[in-house]
Amino acid sequence: MKRSKSIALVMMSASTIALSACDEPTVDAAVFDTLEQCINDPVISESQCRTEFAAAKEQHVKVAPKYTSQADCEADFGAAQCEQAPYRTQNGGSVFMPLMMGYMMGSMLAGNRGGVASQPLYRSTDDPKNYRTADNKKIGANTGATKVAKSATRSPSIKTSTVSRGGFGARARATGFTGRS
Repeated sequence: MKRSKSIALVMMSASTIALSACDEPTVDAAVFDTLEQCINDPVISESQCRTEFAAAKEQHVKVAPKYTSQADCEADFGAAQCEQAPYRTQNGGSVFMPLMMGYMMGSMLAGNRGGVASQPLYRSTDDPKNYRTADNKKIGANTGATKVAKSATRSPSIKTSTVSRGGFGARARATGFTGRS
């Protein structure tokens, strides 16, 4: 076999392996923009919608990416898409976080939550059509019953330091929080 053909075969094999490594198992979940959208879903009870929304809203303050300036937050999430967090930096400065743009919960199909953690979702300026978790895992643009990557369904990590400008969840500074303001 000629050398160029064997290189081509090796490259094709490597490409196939790389592509198959990207395939991650998916699980059933439900994604909603608002509580009202969930309540209007015929498969999910109103009480379940309210419970899961409240859980995501409570997590939002703990797990949302945090910034020391509103400008840095808005650079990642868009103008008027950030709010002041109920925390202060160790130096007493304000902390900013993106607005919760939706939430994800376990699918209620067949009465099964499927191990999906209820959590807030966000949209960044570099990918405004897709939802992302607080740990920057892409969920997709679909609402209602949907499939999401299993790794995106884990409870998001609690954020105890602010994000340096340069990407949602990319790096963190050593600026911790002192608690609620």
